[in-house]
Amino acid sequence: MTTSAILTPARVDALLATYRDGLLNSTLPFWFPRSIDVEQGGFMFSRDRDGSLLDSDKAIWLQGRASWLLATLYSEVEPRPEWLAWARHGINFLRRYGFDDDGRMFFLVDREGRPLRKRRYVFSETFMIAALAAYSRATGDAAAAQEALALYQRVQQDLDTPGALPPKWNTATRPMRGLAIPMIMTVTAQILRQALPDPAFCNAAIDRYIGEIRRYHMHPELQTVLETVGPHGEFLDHFDGRTLNPGHAIEASWFIMQEARERGNDPELLQTGLTILDWMWARGWDQEHGGITYFVDVNGLPVQEYWHDMKFWWPQNETIIATLMAYRLTGDEKYARWHSMIHDWTYARFPDPEYGEWFGYLHRDGRLSSRLKGNTYKGAFHVPRMELLCWQLMEEISQDQR
Repeated sequence: MTTSAILTPARVDALLATYRDGLLNSTLPFWFPRSIDVEQGGFMFSRDRDGSLLDSDKAIWLQGRASWLLATLYSEVEPRPEWLAWARHGINFLRRYGFDDDGRMFFLVDREGRPLRKRRYVFSETFMIAALAAYSRATGDAAAAQEALALYQRVQQDLDTPGALPPKWNTATRPMRGLAIPMIMTVTAQILRQALPDPAFCNAAIDRYIGEIRRYHMHPELQTVLETVGPHGEFLDHFDGRTLNPGHAIEASWFIMQEARERGNDPELLQTGLTILDWMWARGWDQEHGGITYFVDVNGLPVQEYWHDMKFWWPQNETIIATLMAYRLTGDEKYARWHSMIHDWTYARFPDPEYGEWFGYLHRDGRLSSRLKGNTYKGAFHVPRMELLCWQLMEEISQDQR
């Protein structure tokens, strides 16, 4: 048995309890059952600090995220009937109101499910896939798994067909590709694979999209992962091409490390994930105030977005996962140290000891920017996913130390 100088058995036990109890006693009770709309279906996540409702509109991707979470908790934590019932409640709302006539999904609907907004992105679809796959895994419902597979294939077709999705930019003037697509398609295929009897299709998709991250977005000459590049990975010397999103790339790093785990600690995949984490920690960690900064310029120039130096909740969540997973897979004390830094900084500022769950938005120096707990972008996803995964990783580390 080897014991980390930082992640000692006592520290591991304390962190295990922090993640487990935070999930079961703070995060989940904040969202459920108060966010369940028993009258109109789905969930209402726009919440003030105390949980009171701020807005009744429903972001479609948050419906899928919450349904994935609840079904996954049923499979991996405890088969509580209410978790499965609530997951089904979310999926039923998505099936009824989430899709437009063209087969694509809306981004935002009102409380009754009437469409408000549709975007060019495919994130509503990918989280519907995740929800269906998790529900199939929890129940053995093979039809839900096939529904998820068909939707994944539809998304792939749309992404691969020029003009099927409205372009964000004029592609004749400046064609571009973004990190978000290979990232989300990788993790969605990982979730879908858990529900299918044959992993071949998902493995091929994962290989494809991780390959795109390596080929187009990882730039060793810059020691960074570029969020936006030209069609062949070219560096674009404009605001969007220079802007890095460290938390986003770090999220990709643990998706890839997780795939390495699934493939028997595949050394090439593991090294890819670790390299991304190393590069983006160096770019994202705020040496003066701590925490992961939202945006930075690859050349140290000013960033266009005015919230560039804020500390949002989710980059901290993803970095806590990535550093802990890196330590679990390598035993490298560097990652234990980084995990301690990001965990301690984050937990001193984001969790709300009075009403539960986390605040979402801090200023650069860690002061609270907004007291809200939920909106169109923040709901029951990043915090509970982190707590679940880190609880599981701490269980593994605890076993290793015995």
